[in-house]
Amino acid sequence: MKREFDFLVLGSGVAGLSFALKVAKHGSVAVVTKAHLDDSNTVLAQGGIAAVTYGPDNFEKHIQDTIIAGDRYSNKEVVKLVVQEAPERIKELINWGTNFDKTNSGSFDLAKEGGHSENRILHYKDITGREIQRALVEQVKKVENISIFENYFAVDLITQHHLGRKVKRSYRDIECFGAYVLNLKTNDVDTFLAKKIMVATGGSGNLYSTTTNPVIATGDGVAMVYRAKGLVENMEFVQFHPTSLYNPEEKPSFLITEALRGFGGILKTCAGNEFMEKYDARGCLASRDIVARAIDNEMKVNGDDFVYLDCTHLKENDLKEHFPNISAKCLSLGIDIAKEMIPVVPAAHYQCGGVKVDLNGESHIKNLYASGEVASTGLHGANRLASNSLSEAVVFSHRAAMHAISCLNNQTIRYEIPEWNFEGTTHPEEMILITQNYKETQMIMSNYVGIVRSNLRLERALRRLEIIYKETDELYQKSILSEELCELRNLINVGYLIIRSAQNRKESLGLHYIIDYA
Repeated sequence: MKREFDFLVLGSGVAGLSFALKVAKHGSVAVVTKAHLDDSNTVLAQGGIAAVTYGPDNFEKHIQDTIIAGDRYSNKEVVKLVVQEAPERIKELINWGTNFDKTNSGSFDLAKEGGHSENRILHYKDITGREIQRALVEQVKKVENISIFENYFAVDLITQHHLGRKVKRSYRDIECFGAYVLNLKTNDVDTFLAKKIMVATGGSGNLYSTTTNPVIATGDGVAMVYRAKGLVENMEFVQFHPTSLYNPEEKPSFLITEALRGFGGILKTCAGNEFMEKYDARGCLASRDIVARAIDNEMKVNGDDFVYLDCTHLKENDLKEHFPNISAKCLSLGIDIAKEMIPVVPAAHYQCGGVKVDLNGESHIKNLYASGEVASTGLHGANRLASNSLSEAVVFSHRAAMHAISCLNNQTIRYEIPEWNFEGTTHPEEMILITQNYKETQMIMSNYVGIVRSNLRLERALRRLEIIYKETDELYQKSILSEELCELRNLINVGYLIIRSAQNRKESLGLHYIIDYA
């Protein structure tokens, strides 16, 4: 089936939905999501959204905190832009119905997280992302111009390559016309055509065995853009959240927000010893890359499977009022956070690199935009500052929407787009061919391309991943599409990009810590 719209949005998190709401005033919009509308990485964001609002804080402090956290690798122009535009975008979220916690005096109850010099995190208890998602979903459902396609999986972007035309890999040579999308209920592949396309598919945390990301985070957007010959950068910078709840049987790993350390929680070894002061003068509020490496080192030196986050010295009522979701989760496992320490371990959390975009969120492929975790705007540099991601998403989705609207005109698709070709494909004989390669890919990345790396580990990872890639590609070429096969294909593509980017980075920088250059 062929479907045509003015705008096509791939992904239903804060980046995709905020873009959809703005462009819907100027044309028809399709929002495609491989799960349900309210399933996204955004939902799992606990801490909050960072912005300068009032008090002793100011733009320059936020700018400097971001640059320092990014190991001075951030694009200063982008940092300034996001920091200065974030407050206005947050007002829009509030106008769309998002609630943020306030003090008794009516001002925002601002939290502080690692790497921030001031309290500037707006939050809604410890489920900020869920609250933002709720408000956006309610708004999107009210707009008649927005068509929602749930349980639809974007397989590949449609460019001149699908028309049999050879295109040089250079700036603006490639044009995007839409995407081939798998209907997960019928197994049909529909052709979605649009004048402007937004990729907002989130991250790739499931490339690792332990991640805080939902199961849908399989690097789909980056992989699609890479296969379409778009530009992808900084993939070596994979952020591991220092504190996920240690519960090996649970996937995804339950996130213990950094705001809990900002509230006064202290990291300790299993023997009960504080250790962060050995690694950074900021202690438990050092940036995430430093805290994650410190925990990783303490676990290896002591032979422990986790460390503790101690909140037992904090006021019980305040603690449980500010973090009810974490308190309830831990209590379900028999842990009273006011009386017992929380076992935590680092987990893959955020993709700092991604699809390279300009100040308008436009990629190097014409008509194709990217926003949110899938995009590399230059804000995060070599390490993301806590709670900057939601700010980045709303700022760049706004800029992308304004740019897309300004150049929409009476643009038409000039070519006859071919339908998806199922010829010669059959169902895989055994699902084990997919599931085993999925597990092996995760193990390779976890063991060789994790928090601490070496040239030897990267070489081994690449050799082993190349074997899995060839096996999976052969299977893909002859198989009827499935969600599992497409996700495996995408994860392998992203794993390759991370390894090659890490090999090309001949230094330790931010999240890319390699012992050969330490």
